[in-house]
Amino acid sequence: MNRRTTTLSAAVALAASLALTGCSSSSSSSDGDAPELKVSGAFMPQPVMDMAGGFLTITNDGDTADKLTSVTSPISDDVTIHETKNQKMQEVESFDIPANGTLSLERGGNHIMFMELKKKPKQGEKVSIELHFEKSDPIKVELPVEAATHNPQQH
Repeated sequence: MNRRTTTLSAAVALAASLALTGCSSSSSSSDGDAPELKVSGAFMPQPVMDMAGGFLTITNDGDTADKLTSVTSPISDDVTIHETKNQKMQEVESFDIPANGTLSLERGGNHIMFMELKKKPKQGEKVSIELHFEKSDPIKVELPVEAATHNPQQH
């Protein structure tokens, strides 16, 4: 591919990823061995206190595993990732995203935790986050704020 075609393809890909709120793909190299990540099903239940949870699914269509290492957001300076084991939450350093597999962050399980919110978003608003990985480039995601009781049907 020539440089102009490559630039045009990159611009189209960027526009498409921006049009699909909560969907993005990332890869840190073009050798085919990189993770191929995309995000779906992202949401935040409307917070009732000064903390909130975030939920989403990361699908890796690549042949290389990756790790979710951190999450940042302008809504909180203290965003962590938690696992739930035996009804107890605890902060973890990272979550594995298997090659050709998924990482599901969902109610009652692993999730993103936003502490000391700078403002409480209301249902219908969106919260910007950035997911950081061990190998892949960061992915920006808009979390739609849903009802406090929202729980999507698991497939």
